[in-house]
Amino acid sequence: MKILVCISHVPDTTTKVKFVDGDTKLDTNGIQWVINPWDELSLTRALELKDNASTGVSSVTVAHVGPATTEPTIRKALAIGADNAIRVNADPADAYFVAAQLAEVVKQEQFDIIMCGIESSDYNGSAVGSMLAEFLDIPSVSAVSGLNIENNEAIITREIDGGKETVTVPSPFVAIVQKGIAKEPRIAAMRGIMMARSKPIKVIEPVAIDPLTEYVKFELPKPRAACKFVDPENPKELITLLQNETKLI
Repeated sequence: MKILVCISHVPDTTTKVKFVDGDTKLDTNGIQWVINPWDELSLTRALELKDNASTGVSSVTVAHVGPATTEPTIRKALAIGADNAIRVNADPADAYFVAAQLAEVVKQEQFDIIMCGIESSDYNGSAVGSMLAEFLDIPSVSAVSGLNIENNEAIITREIDGGKETVTVPSPFVAIVQKGIAKEPRIAAMRGIMMARSKPIKVIEPVAIDPLTEYVKFELPKPRAACKFVDPENPKELITLLQNETKLI
């Protein structure tokens, strides 16, 4: 059984975002790039399954759509424990474009389980996983918080309103993963970092497909207003503020 984990190359979540070129592009100067947190948890769970011989998982591959400058992030995934990597040599124009490119990767390599984080921490689109399943015409399961393999069958735990549900799904399928799939992301050991240098990154050219969206301009959220303290003995002032300033009542 082979697992593919789709990873995104995103700014560290502590990054102070700035835009250039008339607020049409992200200012990448000084940014520390990381693996998207949900994808990193997906990779951790895939490696845990591989470590358990009873699951029958033989390999864990990571795939990414991005230019050569993203390879350090891919190397991080290899250092954590992925066996190999595939990079589609293209700028990730939008979710539709990325899903289409990843679909071609799956068609060429044939994976049993494809794992995608529920969203990326930069655009928060929550679209690639479901689009990928549609391109491949295979099942997708969303809100996945647990994944086990027993007797060559995938057993999935999903978060639903008021509780959890357990489902089974035939492979191949796409698992759209959220928090809970793994307790903590796996940290690369020194041995893994050294081994990652020799692990292969297969680079493939993108298929011809046009993105469906275009980013016209970015805007930073407005700064928060100064905090106002209200005397607990003066509820009338609090009500006035809630009515006239925050419009909450």
